[in-house]
Amino acid sequence: MSVFAKLRLAAGACLLTVAATGGSAAAAAEYDVVVRGGTIYDGSGGAPYAGDVAIKGDRIAYVGPKAPGAAAKYVDASGLAVAPGFINMLSWATESLIVDPRGQSDLRQGVTLEVMGEGWSMGPLNDEMKKLSVQRQGDIKYPIEWTTLGEYLGYLEKKGIALNVASFVGATTVRQHELGERDVDPNAEQLQRMRALVHKAMEEGALGVGTSLIYPPASFAETDELVALTSEAAACGGMYISHMRSEGDRLLESIDELIEISRRSGAPAEIYHLKQAGRANWDKLDQAIAKVEAARASGLRITADMYTYTAGGTGLAASMPPWVQDGGNEAMLARLRDPEIVARVKREMLQPGKDWENLYLHAGPEGVLLANITEPSLKPLIGKTVAEAAKIRGVSPEQAVIDIVMADEGRTGALYFLMKEDNVRRQTALPWMSFGSDAEAAAPEGVFLKSSTHPRAYGNFARLLGKYVRDEKTTSLADAVRRLSSLPAGNLGLRDRGHLQAGMAADVVLFDPGKIADHATFEKPMQYATGVKDVFVNGTQVLKDGEPTGATPGRFVKGPGWTGWPGGGACRKGERG
Repeated sequence: MSVFAKLRLAAGACLLTVAATGGSAAAAAEYDVVVRGGTIYDGSGGAPYAGDVAIKGDRIAYVGPKAPGAAAKYVDASGLAVAPGFINMLSWATESLIVDPRGQSDLRQGVTLEVMGEGWSMGPLNDEMKKLSVQRQGDIKYPIEWTTLGEYLGYLEKKGIALNVASFVGATTVRQHELGERDVDPNAEQLQRMRALVHKAMEEGALGVGTSLIYPPASFAETDELVALTSEAAACGGMYISHMRSEGDRLLESIDELIEISRRSGAPAEIYHLKQAGRANWDKLDQAIAKVEAARASGLRITADMYTYTAGGTGLAASMPPWVQDGGNEAMLARLRDPEIVARVKREMLQPGKDWENLYLHAGPEGVLLANITEPSLKPLIGKTVAEAAKIRGVSPEQAVIDIVMADEGRTGALYFLMKEDNVRRQTALPWMSFGSDAEAAAPEGVFLKSSTHPRAYGNFARLLGKYVRDEKTTSLADAVRRLSSLPAGNLGLRDRGHLQAGMAADVVLFDPGKIADHATFEKPMQYATGVKDVFVNGTQVLKDGEPTGATPGRFVKGPGWTGWPGGGACRKGERG
């Protein structure tokens, strides 16, 4: 960057600072929007205060007691909380935003940034991966018009979306790109190519490396492989984020592995949806917290995120041991045509998993609820438990699982009731805890009505602010807002999100703390949350009086390694995270 360009940036920053402090330069300021008279929760976790937020273009121009100057538009925030837009740390809006850019189930809760990439990401892809992806699509059908992760995120931005998007590069995706879906270890040459794919994704704007280690083929990756990939992200200022190998029987050992990967790679690390799965593991929360806090005290930046429910959600095929899926979905379906293999699978479903996470055993057939089914003839089973489906079909619950997986070609999604409410409540207060829905951003209309979903898709963030913060007082509203905004933004290395302050991107949410509430239930999950009045994304109003405006100002939010940053990204500078 030239000296003159640097001086121009510095001058701009000075003007913003003067405006923020109400100095004389602000007297002639003209704003596009002033959000007036609300209670400002600026994302810092500090005490709220009455004041205004002024927006000019896509930036916040003023935050303080009273915005000087005039605005083209005023928004009355009396009686409302005004906060930075909320960050969904675990979003599966990868497909839903393609068919519905509004992202309403999240938008109506104040979410302004969807963070994707839990193990699988929408790139990098090769021709075989594209073919399989199209072949395995469920109710949502779409052409794949991209190859790299950056191209996918750019595709969404160009297409037009209401919310911002960002993503980790999935270690599963990188592994599949070079090794397929087999249980094999990479040789030196293959590992080097995998590292190069991570590096390229970081330069395109990825946030780091994401893993989901209970699912094949991710479960085939050993710690050294993960350290190597994460080291590439760390060299670009990125982080490691993981659905760990176990959230139940080997929860503590899995936290140890995550901490080891962080220490060896130099990357900060985050635990996806921290939980204690299965009654036998509910008492491990104290030890889990102790491990995280000891690592933090040693100088590592270890954090976590969560959803605010006692049931998880994943594929029904996860009820079976991972060796069945060695080689991919098609290989699994072929194996399950063998009666001897079926008999073995049913036996192992009823035994504690020695080297895998037996969710089926933890939840029991009465605790596994069928939610997403693509095969039309099976759709009447949606909303039934595996136990109920087995009774209807006249087979054992284990056979019912196998039959449904086979008939639906491995695409069935299910909810697993695994967690203790007291633990969920306690986790909402942890100072290093962010929040993620682990779900799509959908609407109760169109293609989304073809299957059910988890209530977290419609209520995760409102449930935190209503049930836990307001009603049960597990933490303060100011701290909850911090952990919905500045905490995840800082963890992700985002330069201009997460705070209400001059110069930051104008992602702003107005909500009523006394009325915000979730309404989605496991029986009727497709019900919007209420209490969020207005949402601005990059300075454009996308929610007005609780209804979407149809505007699509969402952007691809880049990570610290992006080469488009002034002076180049962290990768070029050789910096480490």
